[in-house]
Amino acid sequence: MNTQRTHDCLPNVVYPRWSETLHDRSHVLIRPIHPQDNAAERAFIESLSPEARRYRFLGSMVRPSDRLVEQLTDIDYRHEMAFVAVVQEDALQKIVGVSRYGADKDGINCECAVTVSDEWQDKGLGTLLMKHLIEVARTKGIQRMFSVDSAENTQMRDLARHLGFHTRVDPEDIHQVLHELDLQKPEPPK
Repeated sequence: MNTQRTHDCLPNVVYPRWSETLHDRSHVLIRPIHPQDNAAERAFIESLSPEARRYRFLGSMVRPSDRLVEQLTDIDYRHEMAFVAVVQEDALQKIVGVSRYGADKDGINCECAVTVSDEWQDKGLGTLLMKHLIEVARTKGIQRMFSVDSAENTQMRDLARHLGFHTRVDPEDIHQVLHELDLQKPEPPK
């Protein structure tokens, strides 16, 4: 793991960065998101298929609002974490995947999400993004991670199962499921 400071929100904090090789031998850099990623995050969301956007935001969206993009890129690292997987494209870093969590005010529970560009799926990127997110949540003392997803989202169901999450129907909406992971349990052997 390589570390580098990327955000001025928390002085004297070193933020992690990972250079990863995917199943198809392509390379990505995984690092925390920051406000300068605003345009890249917008482009990432707009490049997702309608189905991927619907799964990520649990509803239909064509173009994210400026407020949403700002909210997704300018985060509070005390209660939130967001990692982007980027590849170099010309002189710019293109976002091809994002994982994030937001913790409750007590820092006990956090809701997470992961999204991978359609053309970067099935390469192990979602798994890597989530493993780094889980690792950081554990080090911050968060006890439970969960996500709320469409019951139709079979890729998320499979990823959640692979990572050790337990799945149940959302008691408030039968069209959704809750994936839950106890972060206090030891990690399963690799």
